[in-house]
Amino acid sequence: AATSAVAALIRTFWRLLKKRKQRPRSDNDRQQIHTDDTQISESDARTHRTPKHSVRNRTKNSFVSRSFGSATASSRRFFGVALMNPFTYSRAADADQAVTAISSKPQGKFLGGGTNLIDLMKMGVETPNELVDINRLPLGQIEELPDKGLRIGALARNSDVAKHELIKTRYPVLSEALLSGASPQLRNMATVGGNLLQRTRCYYFYDPAFPACNKRKPGSGCGALEGYNRIHAILGQSEQCIATNPSDMCVALAALDAIVRARGPNGERDIAFADFHRLPGDTPEQDTNLRPNELIIAVDLPAISFAARSHYLKARDRASYAFALVSVAAALDLGSNKKINAARLALGGVAHKPWRANAAEKILIGQEANEKTFRAAAEAELALAKAYKYNSFKIELAKRAIIRALTIVAEMS
Repeated sequence: AATSAVAALIRTFWRLLKKRKQRPRSDNDRQQIHTDDTQISESDARTHRTPKHSVRNRTKNSFVSRSFGSATASSRRFFGVALMNPFTYSRAADADQAVTAISSKPQGKFLGGGTNLIDLMKMGVETPNELVDINRLPLGQIEELPDKGLRIGALARNSDVAKHELIKTRYPVLSEALLSGASPQLRNMATVGGNLLQRTRCYYFYDPAFPACNKRKPGSGCGALEGYNRIHAILGQSEQCIATNPSDMCVALAALDAIVRARGPNGERDIAFADFHRLPGDTPEQDTNLRPNELIIAVDLPAISFAARSHYLKARDRASYAFALVSVAAALDLGSNKKINAARLALGGVAHKPWRANAAEKILIGQEANEKTFRAAAEAELALAKAYKYNSFKIELAKRAIIRALTIVAEMS
């Protein structure tokens, strides 16, 4: 009986599919891929036939625009279910052109490595109406500044930054943070600018099947508050959102007092790293203070003499390809008597933004570098921590991670 039922289902499905193939298609049903002066039909695109003036034959600096089929067209529906959202694709030749293109499309997104954005589009979390490809812009350089700091282009790949000799020698905490994130394949694709903007991995945000997520749908509630909140925030959260920032790189940049350089319609501006990301407050849907029509063009690292004595520590569920439960970026300036002249400390995996440990830094300065001092700093930083049903372990884990990271740094020659 079961075999007969399956066979009947297959026959029904096949009849419906044949009817769909036989139905005459209107002009509106044909997917078109547009360039500046020609159109490629859907059938041409499927068989890879390339007209004379197609993308392959256009010059490197041209501005290419493509339009991908509407979700309302029958070619993009299957038995009444929409398979994709309509969006256009364009390729910018320079930064000003990219800014202009995105300014006219408020729901548009810049496309760099795409390692986070494409995932979110597949899940239906992000639904941009325009993708502006910026990969051909000359923003991948890493260069020394006159004050001995470094400028990292927004399109520098994470793997290239991590292995750059000046990064490894002057800012090892950044190299270590980058190498602890994702996988080699993803690091080869991911860009510095994209890493700055990657979104939380909160289960309730990432899966639209969960209706309650103020970050994805403002006003719908926070499913994590009473749900499974093991990976969620213990510092700086609100009743609207307890998601965490997933970036490793950004924790190191917070400790290094980096500067984000952005370009918009009115020119360029510098954003202090402490002001770049936001706490959730009543507007958790806003992750950063970057304006919708601004493009990140670079990150500047100030010259910090003691940044060479730094370390990134990451506590996670497995040894690789896992986000931090708690992470610590630490740097110390030690005198000959082991007194702490200056300290930089930032935490990851504990808040909606990379968490600069200001309270701990104040405790450290002027004290001897030992476990007692480090424990006092950790206790001060976590004094206002608030845990939930499944993540109370994070408070003690964060304290121990701070002590361990500072101990490692203090023992460096």
